[in-house]
Amino acid sequence: MPVNTPSDSTKGTARRVAGSYGAKDIQVLEGLDPVRRRPGMYIGSTGLAGLHHLIWEVVDNSVDEAMAGFCTKIIVTLHSDGSCEVVDNGRGIPVDPYPSGPHKGKSALEVVLTVLHAGGKFGGEGYKVSGGLHGVGVSVVNALSVRVVAEVHREGTHFRQEFVDGGKPKGKLQKVGASADKSARGTSIRFWPDPEIFQAEGTEFVVRTVTERMQTIAFLNKNLEVVLVDDRGDKKQKVTFQYKGGIVDFVKHLNQSREALFTKVAHYEATEDDQTLDIALQWNTGYYEGIYGYANGISTVEGGMHVEGFKTALTSVVNKYARASGGLKEKDENLLGEDIREGLTAVVSVKLREPQFEGQTKAKLGNVSMRSFVQKETNTKLEEWFQENPTEANRVVKKAVAAAQARIAAKNARNAIRRKTALSGAGMPDKLKDCTSGDPAQSELFIVEGDSAGGTAVDARDPQTQAILPIRGKILNVERARLDKMLKNNEIQALITAIGGGVGNEEFNVEKARYHKVIILADADVDGSHIRTLLLTFFYRQMRPMVESGFVYIAQPPLFSTEVGKEKVYLKNEAAKAEFLKEHANHKKEFQRLKGLGEMDWQELKGTTMDSTTRTLLQITVDEAAEAENIMSVLMGDDVEMRKEFITTNARDVRNLDF
Repeated sequence: MPVNTPSDSTKGTARRVAGSYGAKDIQVLEGLDPVRRRPGMYIGSTGLAGLHHLIWEVVDNSVDEAMAGFCTKIIVTLHSDGSCEVVDNGRGIPVDPYPSGPHKGKSALEVVLTVLHAGGKFGGEGYKVSGGLHGVGVSVVNALSVRVVAEVHREGTHFRQEFVDGGKPKGKLQKVGASADKSARGTSIRFWPDPEIFQAEGTEFVVRTVTERMQTIAFLNKNLEVVLVDDRGDKKQKVTFQYKGGIVDFVKHLNQSREALFTKVAHYEATEDDQTLDIALQWNTGYYEGIYGYANGISTVEGGMHVEGFKTALTSVVNKYARASGGLKEKDENLLGEDIREGLTAVVSVKLREPQFEGQTKAKLGNVSMRSFVQKETNTKLEEWFQENPTEANRVVKKAVAAAQARIAAKNARNAIRRKTALSGAGMPDKLKDCTSGDPAQSELFIVEGDSAGGTAVDARDPQTQAILPIRGKILNVERARLDKMLKNNEIQALITAIGGGVGNEEFNVEKARYHKVIILADADVDGSHIRTLLLTFFYRQMRPMVESGFVYIAQPPLFSTEVGKEKVYLKNEAAKAEFLKEHANHKKEFQRLKGLGEMDWQELKGTTMDSTTRTLLQITVDEAAEAENIMSVLMGDDVEMRKEFITTNARDVRNLDF
């Protein structure tokens, strides 16, 4: 048994003295300091997602006013000076003096903007339903901005207060005077994000990101008018969203790039105690399900009790109808939920008084009572819809039966792949040049277009951490194929086997993935772009947890090369070329446009594209699941005109992110 020597004992005492811990070591962060110290805890990140979260926090307050029945219009303006302004015609944030406690005498507006967990959503009288139940929304925006101007119109009077340097009041609440329109009411919050907080990716808002969110808000709040004004640069624009059909219009929008199985959209609503539901659904001829859950207007991207209740009831209703109509025979097994949900697009929107969200980002709804409520109402109302619409119901059953047959065929195909890999020994594809590291967190898989480029990549790699998988030509377009057909494709088989987590969203296990960086390395031309899109479609559809975990990347080989003296310089895109010309105004050498990986020798490929100390990668993320699903269908579906319009409209928002 080890014994402490005198020197050991002395060392231990020294450590205890040096590490003493008392009251003087306790630090209290006052006011909004906690937000500025750890902004990621409040807005998720300090990248683009966190930057846009500031807008969502302010807009959510206006939406709460709309859900309470007091607001009919919200205007969001992206100003040319980098600020964002959100204006609504709700009741207006209260401005009377706070009645008690440490904030006594301050205006309610100042308290709401400077104190965490202050708002009208806790006592039960201000709002019956609300999205921003954590009460940190607008105060967090104030904390992470260099300047905020809040204006309120109440009872014919115009009030104003300004805050600077992360939420400090510049002065007391001002009574500007009478409102120009005596009937005017509402709140305006204009904020300038702090560049020091968002220095990683900057403070420029992406108009498409804001547009998608504003359109979704309009869909979820029937008849609410949502206006987005982009007042920046040359391409100023103004767009208004307002939907009389609410989520019925939302489902039609989500299915617009697909072929609907029938024209009708099933829709039902219900109210019970302090909770309501609003559900719309329609099938398309595709092979992927899209169920989008919302609770009090907040997107629950991880689902929750409302989505669980809907799925359970849907499976029960369709099986019951299939038996009664003869679509399923007595000897047939019941259809599985995944069979029934093939090609389904559904919006499940619920509102409730005391939602239990898991985490600050409200990704999942935890109220058990909502599951039983949605399940009960769906069982009743969807069964009625099926009985009243037998033509549509029979098409659903027929499609689900075909999906079940394909599921069984896919299972057999998977088993065949497993047997094949077991017989071949190690089980990895012959053309995979694996890395020696057994740690997925340290391992990277480069999917390289073409055998010749694959050979160059093998020479350029770090064999300890970088694996190379060459693929020939263009893989199967998985948007237009069921899993059973996919599994017959050699390139897809190789991908599945190499990654090692399985395939299909019902089976795939991201914890078994052999690589935590899967990097698509393709040429910077049209064919390379097509291959990237096909691969991204495959990952999004069949290994979505890889995308959600941030494991999928696109390599960024340089587009241009030139010479400065005797040194060769590589530039990744047009923007980099323009920046180079600013720095080297008298540069006379020609720029070589690099279209193919085969044009580089292995040293060049390593230095520009594969070496982790010098390369640039584009990480693929999915922030808005519903819109991402729609975009993927537009890009990979059959509607050429819609695809062309999408690319033309959104080219201005493409960005390269460095990681």
